[in-house]
Amino acid sequence: MQLPVMPPVRPMLARAVEVVPRAPGLLYEPKWDGFRCVAFRDGDEVELASRNEKPFTRYFPEVAAALRTVLPGRCVVDGELVVVTGEGLDFETLQGRVHPAASRVAKLAVETPATFVAFDLLALGDDDLRPRPFRRRREALVASVATVRDDVLVTPLTEDPDVAEDWFRRFEGAGFDGVVAKPDDGPYEEGRRALWKVKHRRTADCVVVGLKRHRDGEGVGSLLLALYEDGALHHVGAASAFTVAHRRALLDELAPWRDGAGDGPPWRDAVPGRDWGRFAELGWEPLRPERVAEVRYDPVASPWFRSPARLVRWRDDKPPAECTSDQLHTVAPAELRDLLAGHG
Repeated sequence: MQLPVMPPVRPMLARAVEVVPRAPGLLYEPKWDGFRCVAFRDGDEVELASRNEKPFTRYFPEVAAALRTVLPGRCVVDGELVVVTGEGLDFETLQGRVHPAASRVAKLAVETPATFVAFDLLALGDDDLRPRPFRRRREALVASVATVRDDVLVTPLTEDPDVAEDWFRRFEGAGFDGVVAKPDDGPYEEGRRALWKVKHRRTADCVVVGLKRHRDGEGVGSLLLALYEDGALHHVGAASAFTVAHRRALLDELAPWRDGAGDGPPWRDAVPGRDWGRFAELGWEPLRPERVAEVRYDPVASPWFRSPARLVRWRDDKPPAECTSDQLHTVAPAELRDLLAGHG
C-alpha cells in the first residue's frame, strides 16, 4: 500500500461543550455512536484502523468489501463504524463484533453487518488533503463516494445551528451521541481536539455499594454503583475520575460504611444472576448500601453504564430503596431515515 497519507493516522478529536456552539463558519454533523475508524484503500488493498491505531480489518470483512466497491481507487477516509437496526444504532452489538475466533467473525459479518459512515477525506489519489479547509474536503468526499448504500453512508451536514439543535434533541432515540461542530476552514489536525462536541448527559441517584483503591494507593479510585430492581440491588457501573485530594477524602468519608459490609446484602445475597462475590475477587471493597450518590452518566448499554460515571453530589436526603432502575433515562426510538433523508 502506497498512499500520500499512510497508517497510522491519529483521528482529529473534539472537546466537549455544554451547548451547540453558534458562530459564523461552523458546520454541524450528528455524532454517531460507534467505533471511530480510518479507512485506507489502494486498489484491492483496504485497511481499517481504530482510533487507537489498532487494526479493524479482520473484524469487519463486510465493510472492507463494501469500501473496495464504493470508495475511489486510492484514498484515505475518516469515519465511524456503526450497527444499524430497526430502532437505531446498536453499540452493544457493535462491541460483540470484535471477536478472536475467525468463524465467529464470519458469522457475525452476515448476521449483524456494520455500516461505514464517512465524514472526512484525508487523501485522494496522490493528493494529501489534510491541509485543505474542511469545506473543500467535504465537497471532495461527497463527489468521490458517488454510490451511497446501506453499508456505506456519507454523514449528513448542515450550516444551520437550529437544524443541529433539532438533530440533538430529536434523534437521541435512534442512538445518536449528540452533535459535532467543525470550522469550515479548518485543516485536518491529527490527534488535536480542534472540533466541538455536545453530548447527551443524564443523571441518576445510585446506591454506593463498594470502593476500589486507586492504583497509586492514594485513596479511592472508583465507587461501585447499584440500583434496585424487583427488590434486589444490581450493579450498573462505577464512578471515577476523582482528584488526588478528593480520592484521599473519600477514603475517610466512607470509612463508617465499611464495617460489616461484606456480611450483609448485597454482598451476601444469593440472588440468581447477581453474584456480588465476583466484585470482591476484582479488588472491590464492600460498603453497606446506605449511601446515595447522584452521578452523571453517558448512554446505557443494557443494563450498565457504558462508561464510568461522574460523581455530582451526595444525596443523604434520599433513601437507598428509592434508587430504582426505572429512573434511567430512556427515549422513544427515532428512525434513521428521517435524519438521512436529503443528505449524503
